[in-house]
Amino acid sequence: MLSSATATSVLAIPRTIKRLVVVLLDTSLCVFSVWIAFYLRLGEFVPIVDSVAWATIVAICLAIPIFVISGTYRAIFRYSGWPALISMMKAMGLFGIIYAAIFTAIGFQGVPRTVGLIQPILLAIMVGASRVFARFWLGGLYRQQLFVARLPRALIFGAGSSGRQLANSMAKSTELRVVGFLDDDTRLHRQTLNGLRIYAPDELQLLVQSLGISTVLLAIPSATQQQRNDIISRVLLAKVSIRTLPTRREGLYGAATGADLQDLDVDDLLGRVPVEPDPILFKKNIYKQVVLVSGAAGSIGSELCRQVLAATPKLLLIVDQNEEGLYRIHEELIAKFPSAQEIIIPLLASVLDPNRIRMIMTTWRPNVVFHAAAYKHVPIVEHNLTQGFRNNVYGTQIMCEVSIACGVDNFVLISTDKAVRPTNIMGASKRLAELVLQALSDNGSKTVCSIVRFGNVLGSSGSVVPKFRSQIKMGGPVTVTHPEVT
Repeated sequence: MLSSATATSVLAIPRTIKRLVVVLLDTSLCVFSVWIAFYLRLGEFVPIVDSVAWATIVAICLAIPIFVISGTYRAIFRYSGWPALISMMKAMGLFGIIYAAIFTAIGFQGVPRTVGLIQPILLAIMVGASRVFARFWLGGLYRQQLFVARLPRALIFGAGSSGRQLANSMAKSTELRVVGFLDDDTRLHRQTLNGLRIYAPDELQLLVQSLGISTVLLAIPSATQQQRNDIISRVLLAKVSIRTLPTRREGLYGAATGADLQDLDVDDLLGRVPVEPDPILFKKNIYKQVVLVSGAAGSIGSELCRQVLAATPKLLLIVDQNEEGLYRIHEELIAKFPSAQEIIIPLLASVLDPNRIRMIMTTWRPNVVFHAAAYKHVPIVEHNLTQGFRNNVYGTQIMCEVSIACGVDNFVLISTDKAVRPTNIMGASKRLAELVLQALSDNGSKTVCSIVRFGNVLGSSGSVVPKFRSQIKMGGPVTVTHPEVT
């Protein structure tokens, strides 16, 4: 059976050459069908001379022009269904009528009249068989090539090992077609890698026009955040979409595949380098300690839980009043830290219920409490003043008082930069919570009370980023609150 590589080579031949090959094939079939027709009529093979030669010449001079006029050669590779079949039937019908009229109705010396009927039938069978063979051998591959050719085109930024692995993975993608690489290494420019050209990043805007590039895939997982930001800012000038592989820090350690690609994150657009936690300082209060996180189902509380588990606590108490949210974070932590399943304790509780909080703390005796439970959506708190103050202020007071009474070593309040000269109710409630904590910390107890102000935690509950993402996904507009906002 002919290989797909051979089929690919055939499809790569210029269209004019392919048509010429088919014309030569049909010419050969005309000769062969006349020879077989004489054999079927006479019962013996005869040389193609004299009358046989004239029957052959007439067949060729009739068939090829009729096939050309009927558009048969235009349809061979482009269509493979009923249009091609009907076109072929019409052409063969016309040929059969004229050929039979010459050799059967009128007659030709030395040519049996039945040859005028047998030869068109044989030629129709042979030509049809050749088209069926072409359909099954080349048709599927040709349609696949057409499908691939219509896919959005992409370039991979980074011709290193991750870029090569990604290109191999994307070779069978039904989403994007990789047509080349971009790389800053000038030694690689104009070279080819796995059959794909390597270009200079400065050529991107020209390549967008000449190659129809719509996407750039960033495949440099070892790059620092600053390097990624520089590359992204350069690519964005070409007005193409960007998808990235996760960095080594984010967890890409194996072979890079298309499944690893992520949409560009808002952190990548801000141009700021995240401040990594100090593992030594973090472990000092976490390692082999009992840790309680209130508001554990929230965006900030859940991230605290992830980082606490990475520091190997003795127990992690995840506290929240939202049952569905608590279930979700509990399942996620178990999946991410399967060996820590026995030390993760999900606890339903409201920070406004002092009896429940006291029961939890006297039962488990936490060493460290991270108090992240709060109402933080500014417009919602504006419409629910009393509930906002009760939860944020009294909830903090209850958590801190019970922590002091139970001998907790460290109590950390997760506050917000909106507590600095607050201009809204939410910020004012968090500022008042800070004052409550400062007042309680002056009672001489052993509990060390601390306050951490988080400024615009991107993507967290209460942040504008999830709202903007949703608005952009729906096609806009993006709602802003000031004409000079950036």
